[in-house]
Amino acid sequence: MLRITFYVLSLLSLAAIGLLGPSHPGAYYFLIPIVPLIGVGLHDIFIAHQNVLSNYPVIGHLRYIMEFISPEIRQYFLESDKSGRPYTRQQRGLIKARAYGGEAVHPFGSEYDVDESGYNLALHSLAVKTVPEAEARVTIGGPQCSKPYHSSRLNISAMSFGALSSHAVLAMNKGAKLGGFAQDTGEGGLTPYHLKHGADVIWEIGSGYFGCRTQDGRFDDEQFRKKACQDPIKMIEIKLSQGAKPSHGGVLPGPKVNAEIAAIRGVPEGKDCVSPAAHPEFDSPRGLLNFVKRLRELSDGRPVGFKLCLGRRSEFLSICKAMVETGILPDFITVDGAEGGTGAAPVEYSDRLGLVIDEALPYVHNALVGCGLRDKIRLIASGKIVDGFDMAQKIAIGADLCNVARPMMFAVGCIQAQRCHTNTCPTGVATQDMRRARAIKIDARAVNVQRYHAATIRSFLDITGSLGAATPSELGPEYFMQRLPNQEPYSYAEMYPALEEKSLLGDNVPERFARDWALASADRF
Repeated sequence: MLRITFYVLSLLSLAAIGLLGPSHPGAYYFLIPIVPLIGVGLHDIFIAHQNVLSNYPVIGHLRYIMEFISPEIRQYFLESDKSGRPYTRQQRGLIKARAYGGEAVHPFGSEYDVDESGYNLALHSLAVKTVPEAEARVTIGGPQCSKPYHSSRLNISAMSFGALSSHAVLAMNKGAKLGGFAQDTGEGGLTPYHLKHGADVIWEIGSGYFGCRTQDGRFDDEQFRKKACQDPIKMIEIKLSQGAKPSHGGVLPGPKVNAEIAAIRGVPEGKDCVSPAAHPEFDSPRGLLNFVKRLRELSDGRPVGFKLCLGRRSEFLSICKAMVETGILPDFITVDGAEGGTGAAPVEYSDRLGLVIDEALPYVHNALVGCGLRDKIRLIASGKIVDGFDMAQKIAIGADLCNVARPMMFAVGCIQAQRCHTNTCPTGVATQDMRRARAIKIDARAVNVQRYHAATIRSFLDITGSLGAATPSELGPEYFMQRLPNQEPYSYAEMYPALEEKSLLGDNVPERFARDWALASADRF
């Protein structure tokens, strides 16, 4: 404890200056640093709430300074190419290289521990195929959709204006226009920045109904109709839950809720903008599907689907039962992995709740197969997808296409500073401080977004052909393996055995689905 030392040094310093001052006037200049330091020390002892500062006045601040810069110290000096989290230095470097049009190559062999549990690999073929460019797109729109969307296999995942700056949204929007792919608005709602450059847009509707809500927070049909029928809007996505914070409403911290965002979302300025954990418009699987039908009609037949992070399996099977019983089908389902997330979230939610994408995707795929619905519904994978290998692997285990969020943030300048929730993002990507946001050169960063997308799609098609598949639809879980803790590699087909078509609808439900299927009900989650 240095309180006594602080008092003694303070008195000695002032006394020394008092004694030297009359004969050496320059000594008074030492008061310029000493008086503020004494003031800081007195504040630390009598006012500050931190125990460290109370016991170690002035010098205790060094502890908090080091804590503040510790993420940068780890990132720049301590991380290896493979150890960074949530994205490794190698992953960030690959995205940056592709965004800038460089070569994403690595010399001298893999640095991964190929014997480590969790290591993924694919089984290549000697009969390499050339996959046509046309396979980079897929049509979304089931039998109940009158305006299907011919989508890229890779699109920008849900990121709201508010979480992202206007310059970041604009750069991504222009990049999507240049590359011919879609941008998801995130639950923050449709904004002028999503329409500025005419890119294809997926409008996400969260439980807060931002941009189409009444004053009391309910869904407003007329507001929605006017906006959803604009030409750039290609699909509508209902957000049930998301990987970063499943079963928890979205959070936009108060410092980010400026006048513009408040007006766009219809919420109070300067206060935390928190979406309800559940939708006010429905509370059952039947209600969800009726809402899907309602939005499809209001949007003149555009594809409508929903996004969820898979939790209780019986609840997803409840939705499947409701599809079978009502005949109402979504056009797509976005499966968000629990490892995803670009915005602020409670630590326990982002670390502990929900299934990761590689467990959730096969389950959702098999459930739809077991109900005889898979050929009518597209599956979108969203969860820490970086490169062509990731895309091929996700499509092999059940997806039709993929969404990426954080890689697009890297493409527009994000450095993984992890200050997204503080409004002090050093690169201007995740902030509403225009002084910071203007660092993003929209035209240049749009080209980065387009280049990253094009290079990743090209890598995906190349890997698909290297596995011996002529089209992505030929990829299956048997093409990919994961090393388990017993050191043996198992294929995803072995880890997640396929269900037979309509096998959930008969009397002999497969054992691994039987308990959850029995618990499932179309009338409740």
